[in-house]
Amino acid sequence: QVQLVESGGGSVQPGGSLRLSCAAPISIVGIHVKGWYRQAPGKQRELVEIISRSGNTNYAESVKGRFTISRDNAKRTAYLQMNSLKPEDTAVYYCNAERLDMDYWGKGTLVTVSS
Repeated sequence: QVQLVESGGGSVQPGGSLRLSCAAPISIVGIHVKGWYRQAPGKQRELVEIISRSGNTNYAESVKGRFTISRDNAKRTAYLQMNSLKPEDTAVYYCNAERLDMDYWGKGTLVTVSS
């Protein structure tokens, strides 16, 4: 499967901000970029924030009020604005997309929040 292209990770201090982006390949007709999951070492991958084809969002309680997902369907791209970052947000963030019964994943981008 063709992987999604994601970027925007990096290292920031607590309270800082980052903006992640995820672009789907043009070669896959009808693909929908849903959003992000994250995984810290030794932990299971968890939902961060996703958006459905209809525009409904689903997010982790831990990021409520701090993270905002948006999308540009024409560009097949989704964005995750992350504000007020906390050390607990440190993880590899994986973009996810779907088409029919197939899942597509980005390679992951590392977000490190530390002082």
